[in-house]
Amino acid sequence: MNGNFTYYNPTKLYFGEDSLQYLHKELKNYGPTVMLSYGGGSIKRNGIYDAVVAILKEEGKTIVEDAGVMPNPTVEKLYEGARKAREHNVDLILAVGGGSTIDYAKGVSVSAWCEEDPWEKYYNRMEEASCKVIPVGSVLTMVGTGSEMNGGSVISNHQLGVKVGKVFGAYAFPKFTILNPRFTFTVPQYQMVAGFFDIMSHILEQYFSDTDDNTSDYLSEGLMRSLIHSSRIAVKNPQDYEARSNIMWTATWALNTLIAKGKRTDWEVHMIGHAISSVTDATHGMTLASVSLPYYRHILHDGLPKFVRFAREVWNVCADGKSDEQIALEGLSTMEGWMKELGLVLHSSELGVTETNIPAIADATFLLDGGYRTLTREEVIAILSESM
Repeated sequence: MNGNFTYYNPTKLYFGEDSLQYLHKELKNYGPTVMLSYGGGSIKRNGIYDAVVAILKEEGKTIVEDAGVMPNPTVEKLYEGARKAREHNVDLILAVGGGSTIDYAKGVSVSAWCEEDPWEKYYNRMEEASCKVIPVGSVLTMVGTGSEMNGGSVISNHQLGVKVGKVFGAYAFPKFTILNPRFTFTVPQYQMVAGFFDIMSHILEQYFSDTDDNTSDYLSEGLMRSLIHSSRIAVKNPQDYEARSNIMWTATWALNTLIAKGKRTDWEVHMIGHAISSVTDATHGMTLASVSLPYYRHILHDGLPKFVRFAREVWNVCADGKSDEQIALEGLSTMEGWMKELGLVLHSSELGVTETNIPAIADATFLLDGGYRTLTREEVIAILSESM
């Protein structure tokens, strides 16, 4: 492994069918006022809201409602939540929902007491928090982002036409996360499989970089094989607890910073995906699915040995009598077959991308240098055109 690193993750996880009961224990560590952040109301329909509120009341907490967190949280919503948290002097932000809700809660936690514009400080200048940070806890209801055990916070600014991810330090990680796989059962199929590919994309972004024999790559390959196996079961039977619990656990480990250690990591697929969402407001996991194959075919020759390894170790491609290029391309074709099996969107045109807005998406794409190739704007346009 190349380089030196420190690994530290302060998030405590409670996993299993009875995990929500541990919320009692955690709430005792915080003051009386809890801001309850959630999305469009699905947790009220499926009973999770009532269960959480009952525990909050049993623990004597004052609840500050913060509903309406959208799938791609906006800077306006961030400002609103920060103002509410500050005005009520909130002691804990409890995010109940998927990755967007947890991302948003972390953004609010560092913005409530920020003495300047948090968008400028965090999402433009990429600075760390220098103010009081409100603790965050989470109850996960949709898997995919890994936000339940990391410092990431992705916020959209439609006025600027960008969607920006800021990775905060350990001080902004959720202090605790409740992981009950049954809470994910009511997620619609479209959102469920989008989450599955978000998990895969997180692993690929960290896997397709560097060429040394990295321990992280062995971990990544195991996580991908587990995801592929369980996703095939879950897409046929979303109520299969074993499959959904394995996927939930894989999602957490895919982006809790462990498999990134000792690596540069890529993240260009996410940058293009974020740019698509900033223009179309499309579902995050589907934007990643729509551009991954064109992107990886575009950079295949720059990281050919790793693509060959990917084909053989993850997709069991037989290498006999084939060139490295043939093996690598067969690996991507096999992944494409799995993506079709899940029902993922493979064409960005299905998400609202048109030939006329491709230049705007390219302009909103941040170009990174952690992968096998640093793209140009023209290459981003070519990848987007191919994704159509």
